[in-house]
Parts: sequence; structure tokens; C-alpha cells
Amino acid sequence: MSDTAESWRGKRQEIAEEQDTTVALRPASRKLLVELVRPYKWMGLGLVVAVVAEAAASLAIPYLVQQVLDFGMPELADGDGSSLTRLLLLMGVAVVVQTVGRVAFIRGSGVVGNNILLSLRRRLYEQFQRLSIGFHDRYTSGRAVSRMTSDIEAVQELVMQGLDVVVASGLTIVGATVLLLYLDWRLALVAFLTYPLIFWLLHWFTRASTRGFRAVRTKSATTIVQFIETMTGIKAVQAFRREQRSRSQFRQVAGEYRDANIDVMRVFARAMPGIQYIGHIGTVVVVLVGGLMVLRGDLMVGVMAAFVLYLRMFFDPMQDIGQFVSSLQSALTALEKISSVMEERPEVADPERPVPLPVARGELRFDHVRFGYIDETVVLPDLTLHIPAGQTVALVGTTGAGKTTIAKLVARFYDPQEGAVTLDGVDLRDLDAPTLRGHVTLLTQENFIFAGTIAENIAFGRPDASREEIEAAAAAVGADVFIGEMPDGFDTDTGKRGSRLSAGQRQLVAFARVVLADPAVLILDEATSSLDIPSERLVQNALNTILADRTAIIIAHRLSTVAIADRVLVLQHGRVVEDGAPSELIGGEGRYADLHRAWLASLA
Repeated sequence: MSDTAESWRGKRQEIAEEQDTTVALRPASRKLLVELVRPYKWMGLGLVVAVVAEAAASLAIPYLVQQVLDFGMPELADGDGSSLTRLLLLMGVAVVVQTVGRVAFIRGSGVVGNNILLSLRRRLYEQFQRLSIGFHDRYTSGRAVSRMTSDIEAVQELVMQGLDVVVASGLTIVGATVLLLYLDWRLALVAFLTYPLIFWLLHWFTRASTRGFRAVRTKSATTIVQFIETMTGIKAVQAFRREQRSRSQFRQVAGEYRDANIDVMRVFARAMPGIQYIGHIGTVVVVLVGGLMVLRGDLMVGVMAAFVLYLRMFFDPMQDIGQFVSSLQSALTALEKISSVMEERPEVADPERPVPLPVARGELRFDHVRFGYIDETVVLPDLTLHIPAGQTVALVGTTGAGKTTIAKLVARFYDPQEGAVTLDGVDLRDLDAPTLRGHVTLLTQENFIFAGTIAENIAFGRPDASREEIEAAAAAVGADVFIGEMPDGFDTDTGKRGSRLSAGQRQLVAFARVVLADPAVLILDEATSSLDIPSERLVQNALNTILADRTAIIIAHRLSTVAIADRVLVLQHGRVVEDGAPSELIGGEGRYADLHRAWLASLA
């Protein structure tokens, strides 16, 4: 829920992350950028050539205009049109080169830029998949979505516009300045009087827009977090009638996002017209001074015309550079955030030399295992446990006793700080992920049902399974009965997160997945706690099938599920305080007997 301390802590973490960024790229960010660009270095060189050719052709046109006015036209008046023809042909060539260069750059940069972005999206997506559960537990979904959307879009501006602005605008400004001095140094000095104002305004604009864009990114991230958080918990929002409160919070963060964007637009509204205004003033002054020089015969008309054209070529790119410098801050900030994710290393990493385990019997051992989550007390202080292959073990105990932690260690979502967890005598840390996932499967009370058909969801663990194998797996757990009643049978669309299926039906689909995947070790974490009695009976029947001939760890508060276990472990503060068959513990005076009597009383 959006009101919880955890959610707001995540938002504060997101905001702090957004505000701690700077323009300077860290070595990791530079390395990432180089790796992305390196495959396209030759195409990039071709783009630079296209931009340089376009800029050179653009700079040549005012000079050719000057030559036409000062030499071509007078010679034509004297009856010689050869110079004018030659100059007009050169102008035509310059226009063609400029056009071809622009077309080549737009098409080439589009291909290169989008390929780079595709590579970045793939790498980031694969990195998110590669990182351990511990990372995803602390990294909010809003931050992950922000990395994949707004941050990628910010980098897109850098990739798609950077080369054009830096090379083309830079060449144009430098070239125009040099040619102004070449045409007439006296008039150039007059034009240069506006340069300090332009550079001061650009400096102010860069600083102000940097602060503004940083605020925009902060508010954007907060808005994304608020939206995703509310939509993820929409059932709870509606169940507890928190729509008005959620709307109020979203209005607030969305309003702050709007205000931040308005502030940036105000900066643009001052800077961009300011640059234009200074450019117009400079042009007017140059025209006045140059006009007087023309009247006195100190300046040719063609030089005057070319001078004004070059002056405009100097001022126009200034606006592009100003906007690019501002978006550059946003892009570099985004690149820093993306590279920080790419720098993350899985807390549970594959071994350099994995031990092969093609066939697993399912024997599990905890050898003096000590484990605690980050910033929390130790959950398992010193656990030693042996589960023979093929045995079904139920874990019971109060909340926080360590039941789910044991399940996560067996599934290797985490590694112990001390000791070892072994499968058939092999430390789980010596098995690569495909081998481990092929032998160990974890099912929870909310098994994720993906958008698609029922058949596709059953085959999730074995995509290469035939239709006959899928149907056989469903029949093994009794799921074929309800599937046969569906309008399209196995081809029925499950809806978003299995919304078209009941809780019991979703669990049966998950059990069919297990039968099809056929792991040696199965972990059931509260597999029936959210089911009603009829659904629980269906699932209980399916359990007898899926638990056969495999090692199983069952975590359950409902003792009806525990009853099918061969062995019960009662946990307290991460230690095993009772260990025995359910029938033996029920007849005793221990903790499990108390739990069983309380459960019977609840059924009366």
C-alpha cells in the first residue's frame, strides 16, 4: 500500500538516488558507453564525414553568394557570364552535398542510434534477470521501470542528437567565426561584442536547466513509483476504499512533476528568446555599421551580404547547443543510473567451474548453516539438518522462525554466511543456475500465471514439451477436469496474472508445471493457505501425486497439509526444537501437539 513506511522509504531512496548524480561520468559509465558504441565505430566515422561535408557545404554557400554579388554579377553586366555560371554551379554542388550529407546522417544515425539503444535495453533486461532475489527485494519496481523507460529515452537523446549538435554546430560556429574575420576583421570585431553576452547566457542556461532537469527526473521517478505501487496493490486499494487517498497522493506527485516541467520551460523561455534577441541586436548593429562602410566604399555589397549570413549561422546553432547541453545533463545522469545497475553483481553467482549433476536423487543437508538478511538479526544461527532423498518434510513454527528462509536457501535465492547447503553431497554454490533450477523448484501460494494460454503456462518450465506431455501433466494433478470445462480447453487465455482462473485452478496449473518439469526437490511455501476448503481438497489430492518419488519441503500453517508429510520439523528462532513423524508428535506434549490441538479446536 502507498501508505506504508516501506513504500515511502523506497520513494525516498529513489529521490536520493536522483539527486546524488552529477555531470561527470564515472569510469564504469564511460566503459559502458564505449562498449555500446564500439561495434559501430566505422559507421560512426562515416556519420562524422557526412556531418563535416554538410557543414563545409553550408559554410561555402554564403561565400559563394559574396562572390556572385561582387564578381559574378558585375562581370555579367560587362557581357561575361562565365564566372557567374561557374559560381552558380558551385552553389548547386554545395546545396546537393549539404542535402546528401543531411539525408545520409539522418538515416545512418537512426540505424546506429536505435541499434545502440536495442543493445542497451537487452543488456539491462538481461542484467535485471541475472541479479539475485536480494537485489530485487531492495530495488523498487518503480526504479527498475524508470531505468528501462525514461533513462533509456534520455540516453536516446544523447545518442541520436549528440554527434549532430557537437560536430555540425561546433564546426559551423568555429567556421563562421573564422570566415567573419576573413571577410572583414573590423566588422567582425563589432559582431564579437555580442559574444560575451551569448556565452554568459548559455552558461546561466546550462546551470539553471541542469537544476531544472534534475528536479524533473526526481519528480518523474516519484510519479512512476507512486503509479506502479498503487496499480500493483489495486485490489487492496479498492478493498480498503483507499482510492481517494491514492488519488490525492498521485495528484500531489503528478502536480509536482508538472511544476518541475513548467520551471524548466520558464528557463527555456528566458534563454532561447534571449539568444535570439542578442542575435537580432548583433545583426542590426552589423547591418548599420556595415551599411555605412558600404556607403563610404570601405566594404563591398557581397561581403556585407555574406557577413550577415555567416552571423546568422553563428547565432542559430547556439540555441541547439544550449538545448543539447541541458539534455546532456539528463542523459549523463541516466547513463550513470543504468551503469550502476550494470555494475551490480549477483549475490548468488554461478561458480567458475560448476560441478556437473545430470541426475539428482534429492538428498539435502544443512551443515552448520548461519544466515541473516541484510540489516536484520540472524535468522538461522547454526542449523544442521539432514533430509534423505525422497522424504517429505513439513516445517512448522511461528512467523520469523526461519521456515521460509530454509526454503530460500534450498532454492539458492541466498547463500549462507557460514556453513553449506548441499544437494546429493554437492554444495549448492558449486552448481550452476540451470543445473540447480532443473533439480529444485519452489512453489508459493501465489504462483505467477503469465499472460497466455493454460498450455503455455503449464509448459513454462519445459517449453519444448509436447502437447501430449502437457495434457498428461495436467491429468496427473487433476487439472484436466476444470480445463476441459473451459471454453477453449488448454488454449484458454488465462488473462492478466491468471485473472480468469480461481486460486485453486491457478495452483493446479502450477502443480502441473512441477509434474512436467519433474524436479528432484520440491519446496511448497504456504501452497494452500489462500485456498477455500473445496479448492484445498483438490490441491491436497494433487499433492499426493506431485510429492511421490521426490524430496519435498512443505511450509504450511494448515496442519491438514502437514499431515501428508513423512516428518515434521518444529522451528523456533531458527533452531529445530522438535523432529519426528506427525503421528508421533501429535501424541506428545510438545509444541506440535499444542498446535494440533489448537487447529482441531478451530475446526469445531
